[in-house]
Amino acid sequence: MKRIGIIGVGEIGGAVVAGLLDGGGDPPEVFLSPRGARTTAELSERYENVHVCTDNQEVVDRSELVIIAVRRGDLHEALAGLRVDGDKVVVNVMAGVGDDDLRRTLATDAPLVRAIPLPAVRERRSVTVTWPSHPAADDLFERLGGALPVADEAAFDVFSALTGTLTTHYWYLATLTSWAVGHGIAADDADAYVRGLFQGVGRALGDGTRSLRQLAADHETPKGSNERVRTTWFDAANSEALGKALDDLLDDLT
Repeated sequence: MKRIGIIGVGEIGGAVVAGLLDGGGDPPEVFLSPRGARTTAELSERYENVHVCTDNQEVVDRSELVIIAVRRGDLHEALAGLRVDGDKVVVNVMAGVGDDDLRRTLATDAPLVRAIPLPAVRERRSVTVTWPSHPAADDLFERLGGALPVADEAAFDVFSALTGTLTTHYWYLATLTSWAVGHGIAADDADAYVRGLFQGVGRALGDGTRSLRQLAADHETPKGSNERVRTTWFDAANSEALGKALDDLLDDLT
């Protein structure tokens, strides 16, 4: 696809633009909706291939593939009256908005694809789940770190629920930092140490030859510090509570 439109240019929309246009090769033309004026202005100033349109209809008309990334609550206001011809491909990245809902809103027979791009597509380091598989959408996300087409919407919803754990990880790190500060460590020092500690863990995740449980085992010794914290804090009850939170989220998503 040589012409890509994005309606709703927030964190994910901006990350997609950066990933596409910083990646080298033959960059596409990107057309942005006027929503999020500050972000769109910054992107259009940074990249010559980025164009800010007067309205959402112009985004659709000038694009071959259109990414819909508005907030769920803004869906009907942003897309009301939008005409989408059947030769377009529409990629729905809105959490909790199924393709049936989107098709009714747009009243179109264009192919609709759900996708879960994460902010790391900015560096082309994130695999993006898609459903149903479509060559244009899968090719787009392959350029941004990889596409993971799944067999059905039920599987897609499971992956969608997993993304709901992202900020929990950041909050866990913030809690570690606060604990260290409470024991007299300077905030900047605690922050720098925790970031460095877990950046190393992140790099270890690139080793696909070891399972996640194997990575955990390789990072702890019997009766050592890591095993002690894991078995006393992340016990069966804690694990069950996390599973329950994910089950409840999955119920909401479906």
